[in-house]
Amino acid sequence: MSEPIWVEDDLVFAIHDRQLAEHGGADGLRDEALLRSALGRPLNHLDYGSPDIIELAAVYTAGILQNHPFADGNKRTGFIVGVLFPELNGYRITASEEAATQAVMELAAGTIDEDGFCQFLRANAQQT
Repeated sequence: MSEPIWVEDDLVFAIHDRQLAEHGGADGLRDEALLRSALGRPLNHLDYGSPDIIELAAVYTAGILQNHPFADGNKRTGFIVGVLFPELNGYRITASEEAATQAVMELAAGTIDEDGFCQFLRANAQQT
């Protein structure tokens, strides 16, 4: 796999700010190191394995959800980043809003793990 187009840090902050503006919630970064860790996971995952774009998208989402770097909006931001990443790299996520919300809530609650979320994305991904 060639080097993917990564989601830049500034864009993650813009996504977070937009989600709070649209849906409400407490503003602020709770822990910058946890955000850096979450956003670095997909790069490390690629360095030490041979994941595809969909797997890396799941790693992005799970990293943000599990690390809780923001005061609020972690699930929303994590999901948007996890959907944007495949779109930047030639895929479209076709899941309904309801199904996507359910999958993110299950990932956040630990009902499904990162692999389960990856399976959800894979079942709802279409190469463009």
